[in-house]
Amino acid sequence: MATVLLVEDEPAVRLGVRLALERAGHRVLEAPTAGEAWPLLKEAEAVILDWVLPDEPGTRLLERMRQGPYPNLPVLMLTARAEVRDRVEGLSRGADDYLAKPFATEELLARLEALLRRAGRRKLLKRGPLLLDLERREATLEGRPLPLSRREFALLAFLAERPGRVYTREELLEAVWGQDYLGTPRTVDQHILQLREKLREDPKAPRFLETVRGVGYRFREGA
Repeated sequence: MATVLLVEDEPAVRLGVRLALERAGHRVLEAPTAGEAWPLLKEAEAVILDWVLPDEPGTRLLERMRQGPYPNLPVLMLTARAEVRDRVEGLSRGADDYLAKPFATEELLARLEALLRRAGRRKLLKRGPLLLDLERREATLEGRPLPLSRREFALLAFLAERPGRVYTREELLEAVWGQDYLGTPRTVDQHILQLREKLREDPKAPRFLETVRGVGYRFREGA
């Protein structure tokens, strides 16, 4: 799964691409203009960028990305311009790949996956301001590193990967600690408490970790 920023001003195209991306397991951020896209770039692992936007050409946004803080962010450019000179221009401005409209969503998904592979994408999980690097087992909140123990990270990642689903303490013990662990459900409560302290959460109005009374815990949907 990757977080993909879709910059496209045509609502019908945007809807079709978003649904295809979500069915493929990606998280989708949407922007109809370059101005709305810019602040979302910091969350994106890849960008699908339309050439023609209401406020400025997609190629101009691409130039600002490459000259600024996003020199290596994978970009797939969409355009109705299908001539060779147009493809050359898009690629020369910094696009990694180019897809002419109309296109098949299967081809778009295949090209996106190829871009992500070439970029050597790490397994990152974003939940709002919380970013989990599942390979390095590192977490940041609003850009601030979180000093999590191995178990704390594993518990947070397990819940964050399955937002909205409630897990009992026994289920969490088995999933995170393993079937052979001899501890008690109280272990889960203690780790949740430690996570909330490090996440600076108010237990009465949790941002990420919710207690479901009499059942267990879940990661908030839409957190």
